[in-house]
Amino acid sequence: MKKSAVVIFIILFSAFGLFAQGQAPDSVAAMGAPKSKGMVIRSEDSFLEPLQKRDSILIADQLRYGFHMKKVAEGTQLALPDFSKGFMDSVEVLSPWLADTVRVYGGKNEKKAFDIDVSMIITSFEEGKHELLPLSVVRTVTGSDRIDTLIFAPQTIDVKTMPVDTTTYKIHDIKGQIKYPLTFAEILPYILGIWGIAIIGILIWALLSRKKKESEKPAIKEPAHVIALRKLDHYRGDQYWVPEKQKIFYSGITDALREYISSRYSIDAMEMTSGELFRDLKSTDIPADLQSEMKNLFETADYVKFAKAMASDDENSKALPLAVRFVTTTYQEQLDEESKAKEEKAAKGDENKEKGGVNNVL
Repeated sequence: MKKSAVVIFIILFSAFGLFAQGQAPDSVAAMGAPKSKGMVIRSEDSFLEPLQKRDSILIADQLRYGFHMKKVAEGTQLALPDFSKGFMDSVEVLSPWLADTVRVYGGKNEKKAFDIDVSMIITSFEEGKHELLPLSVVRTVTGSDRIDTLIFAPQTIDVKTMPVDTTTYKIHDIKGQIKYPLTFAEILPYILGIWGIAIIGILIWALLSRKKKESEKPAIKEPAHVIALRKLDHYRGDQYWVPEKQKIFYSGITDALREYISSRYSIDAMEMTSGELFRDLKSTDIPADLQSEMKNLFETADYVKFAKAMASDDENSKALPLAVRFVTTTYQEQLDEESKAKEEKAAKGDENKEKGGVNNVL
């Protein structure tokens, strides 16, 4: 839509508001022009068009009822009749006035003019011919004191109903829905869908059952000395003995030893202080010299971790080998104990067999 067309639309709609506020058509002071006698102009440019194109009009069909105006000068203001409270007893208005610019005349530097269509939507619920009311419009032009009344010729609406042959017409009950037999092609998608859902459900169930069985399998627990040696081996490289890494170095070594002691001797080493730990270790079969070396290692670690002290190069070089020797020595003792227990058990078994044989002889 061109800019000039928008301007005239604003003018038209502002003029339509005069009747929406209850003003009479001759109240032209709101248009910006003084009252002055004008002319009553009759026109034949009214139209009646059905919204649905057909050769006849049935009850409740909707139609556009309005008029054409050609070459309306720019600045023209229109006041239209207000049908919001009713139009005719047999005809009802469904929508307010609507204006549409059909054509624009004039160039950029010329005064423009417009062809416009103004219409409203009506309908009727009564059969028969109904002569519609004529359409009257009050017109004025900006800068002019002349006010004209335009009267457009009325149209006639012929409303029809569907003809009914009363001689053969019989009242029938409401028919039910027609039921057709189902075919295999219609049922097949549902069968395939049910099978597909069942197969997916079985697969999901099997997968969950498998995962559950795998989770229920007891995990193979590594011996405590293997876990401890692997953790200690982690601190062989990366120069953990340098000052900025000493805290990580000693914390890692002592934590690995505490976990090993907890598993090997059933002592809650992780929750004990170093003093409490070595007090409980006195009751074990760990050699006294090895306990003394371990105690020195833990004291050095406590100074580094809590007092921010720096261990000497000699202490750093001995820390990891000492921890490894403690694990391997105590583990070897455990192996010796287990081997001795097996031999004693086997000896007892042989003794019982000999006793059983003697008793059988007797």
